[in-house]
Amino acid sequence: MDFDLAPPNGVGPLRIGMTRHAANTALDSLRDPSAISESDRPGQHVFRPSGLMISIHCMRDMLEAIELGRPSSQTDRVLFQGVDVFALPAREVVRRVGEFTSIEEDPDDDASIAPDLLLSFWRPFAADDEPEEEQGYYFSSVLLARPGYYDTPAQAAERLQQSS
Repeated sequence: MDFDLAPPNGVGPLRIGMTRHAANTALDSLRDPSAISESDRPGQHVFRPSGLMISIHCMRDMLEAIELGRPSSQTDRVLFQGVDVFALPAREVVRRVGEFTSIEEDPDDDASIAPDLLLSFWRPFAADDEPEEEQGYYFSSVLLARPGYYDTPAQAAERLQQSS
């Protein structure tokens, strides 16, 4: 199954801003009834048979972020503008996503963030950028969140002032 990242709206049936109840229902719809994982936590995350983890983050009864973790097989793909974010090397993902938007590196967190879209790509051991070091060579997770998700209090106040 393909999961198309569509920032700032969401992915599949999960839509940023939907109620917690609606998000729980949407998350549950992404489970494979023939292969329910013992690791599933209703209202938090599900694991598909491919190993793809789909997690929701709600605050104030509203879906604020969706995180997807790298599958162990290619039966599920996570795409942004046709770029398979888990099958391609991390540097290639950054280069190709960078054709659509700006990408900022966060060396303290081994993350690459597209702040205008609020997509955050993460991998452990980014310094191990060698094909045989799979954990550092590919992204391990991607987060899609509401605009302002990473704002400091000062940035949030400025964003609020700009929108009024």
